Amino acid sequence: MQNELEPPFHLVQDVVDRLPAVGRQGAYIVKQMMEDKLIEHTHYIDKHGEDMPEIRNWKWGISNERASA
Repeated sequence: MQNELEPPFHLVQDVVDRLPAVGRQGAYIVKQMMEDKLIEHTHYIDKHGEDMPEIRNWKWGISNERASA
């Protein structure tokens, strides 16, 4: 990744591995979605020379959408 930090996609995959309630099929689907997003991100970097906005602007904490709900 552009900034050498692990994007949140890998974090989601780690969390899914630690949540048995998700089940095998649910874990597979979520992890595949994150893998697809990593591929999309790599292609975006190749084309634009920088991280996708959702990675570039990502911050720890509560999102603005959740905070205003």
